[in-house]
Order: sequence, then C-alpha cells, then structure tokens
Amino acid sequence: MDQKLIFLIIVGMMVVTYGPRLLPVLTLSSRDLPPVVVRWLGYVPTAVLSALLVPSLLAPEGVINLGFDNIYFWVAVPTFGVAMFTRNFFGTVAFGMGMVAAVRYFL
Repeated sequence: MDQKLIFLIIVGMMVVTYGPRLLPVLTLSSRDLPPVVVRWLGYVPTAVLSALLVPSLLAPEGVINLGFDNIYFWVAVPTFGVAMFTRNFFGTVAFGMGMVAAVRYFL
C-alpha cells in the first residue's frame, strides 16, 4: 500500500475519532448550560458505568446467574457498600479487586 495513502488513512481516522469529542467542547466551553442540562449530564457517568458493569456482574458467561458460584455478583454487593460509604472511586476499585482476589484464593 502506498505510504501516502496510509498517512491519509491515519489522518482521517484521527479526524473521525477526535472530531466528535472536540466539537462539543469547543462549542459549549464558553456557554453557561441550563441547570437541567447540567444535572442531566451529571447522571451520564453513572449510567455509562452501570451499563458496562451490570451485564458483567449478572451474566458473566452470557446467562443470568445469581447463584453462589457467580463471585463477581457477590463481591459487588459489599463493593457497592464501600462505594456508597466512602465515595472514593479508586478505593472502591481497589476493594473490589482485593475481594475478587481473596475469594478466588480461598475458593
């Protein structure tokens, strides 16, 4: 493949990747958003994280499993408690990882 074509493909992928991320930042950074929109945007990280986590916790092998052999679900229960109590993201992740490691070690 021609080197010029490869370079143009890389530049095109860069524009397609960063363009949709950069445009809202450039257009909204100097404006005050309505409080409703700011409140709505505050829920986006929680919704995205939930959408990523729930399928992995409830159906780690593609089928919903709430049995005692699903360690991810049972470790998530105290981890959610730690998250609600501490409100510390990294502490919660460290606690959850430590719990999974401990459960795997002892089971």
